[in-house]
Amino acid sequence: MIAAARRAALAIEMAVNVAGRLAAWTCVALVLVVAGNVLARYFFRTGTIWLQELEWHLISPIALLGMSYALLGGEQVRVDFLFDRMPAGLRNAIEVLTGLLLVIFAVIAVKLSLPFVMQAYRIGEGSPNPGGLGYRWLLKAFIPLGFALLGLQGAAHALRHALTFRGAR
Repeated sequence: MIAAARRAALAIEMAVNVAGRLAAWTCVALVLVVAGNVLARYFFRTGTIWLQELEWHLISPIALLGMSYALLGGEQVRVDFLFDRMPAGLRNAIEVLTGLLLVIFAVIAVKLSLPFVMQAYRIGEGSPNPGGLGYRWLLKAFIPLGFALLGLQGAAHALRHALTFRGAR
């Protein structure tokens, strides 16, 4: 059973790692889009609406895929100067509890965001600007996807610390 739990946590973490790398490469794309937009605007006195919209469209996958990757890397926000002074057992208990609370929060966020995405898909929502990007539902789909991934990583996080808490290394 412990081996199966470790394999499940590892599989989740591998998926989160792929999503994190995708978010990192999206950062590179965002830098290139912004640079291209600036060059077009200031050197060629031209610009396009879709390129400007693409800038903020790329921020969504960076944030929503990157948050689970931050948890995987241990970059989550906590009060380290207090946390580091706690006994190891208490730290593990806190990590398990917060991981489980994160799963609950993520499930709620996914449940609340799915109708939002489905509505955008049903009405064929696109940019209100002429020449803007269409398929806004695709952008909005990163909300439930990102929180589902965060919930999975929260479960893997809780599982890893629960295994350590039990002394199963």
